[in-house]
Amino acid sequence: MKKKIAIAMGGYSSEYRISINSGNIVYKNLDRDLYEPYRVHILQSEWFVVTEDDTPYPINKSNFTVTIDDLIIDFDCVFNTIHGTPGENGLLQAYLELIGVPQTSCDYYQSALTFNKRDLISVLKPYGVKAATNYFLNKGEEINTSEIVNKVGLPCFVKANRAGSSFGVSKVKTEDEIIAAAKNAFTEDDEAIIESFLDGTEVSVGVITYRGEVIALPVTEIVPDGEFFDYEAKYLGKSQEITPARISEEDTKKVQDIAIMIYKKLKMKGFSRSEFIFHKGEPYFIEMNTNPGISQASILPQQAENAGISLKDLFGSAIEAALNQ
Repeated sequence: MKKKIAIAMGGYSSEYRISINSGNIVYKNLDRDLYEPYRVHILQSEWFVVTEDDTPYPINKSNFTVTIDDLIIDFDCVFNTIHGTPGENGLLQAYLELIGVPQTSCDYYQSALTFNKRDLISVLKPYGVKAATNYFLNKGEEINTSEIVNKVGLPCFVKANRAGSSFGVSKVKTEDEIIAAAKNAFTEDDEAIIESFLDGTEVSVGVITYRGEVIALPVTEIVPDGEFFDYEAKYLGKSQEITPARISEEDTKKVQDIAIMIYKKLKMKGFSRSEFIFHKGEPYFIEMNTNPGISQASILPQQAENAGISLKDLFGSAIEAALNQ
């Protein structure tokens, strides 16, 4: 009997349109001989299944079922493609765990931790993972620009602490720009992280559990047309994403080993994509995405293709891992 798979997409953040694209890619590529997929839109206003004729059917939030033509559908698994809240910060994972429905991404604690850049850097530091010098700021606190510059230097990056897809990120070149950049970050989150500028080659490393084994995918080098890997570079084609990266075999192995170590130490599951910058010859950790984009423009599918893994196999492996946990 085919497994009924709810593909959760959308979410409550600025990333919801990207998530819809990712979810539709999963829907298109799931093996119909094994799975019966349903597109589930998780929006702040409502949760509903969208059928082929675009008819919405509301989700019963008490047990995550849907009734279509008087038939109650229980889902065997949720394929989580939500970027941002509630699918990438642990809320959806915790809910699904409470009602006993398996899902494809990491557990709720790991999701909440990795979504919080400040806390993740703090947890990884004892393992020897290098990161930029940083300064933390909460909304409403006094913004002491001279103190910030003394700590992190210029230029620097001001980021929303809990946001993805480069929303709420600014590159700051002068002290006078810091307050406006902080206000931009606070449009996405009430916490900001300010980081020193790292000069070097930026790379992205996908680590996944594939057919029961934790593996690193080929490394992608990121060359943005602008000054950093912002939203337009990620999703509007304004960057070069080169897989495999133009780095030495030694550096490739080094950054893959670090990414795998992080994945295992944090007891991750499902897909992940970690970003690094080779600064003065060493990989510095930037952030980890636990629900990375899987739309046509996204990095992880490019890496999987380079590794000889089809989307059908990639997505099917994630579902089987979730069902067998």
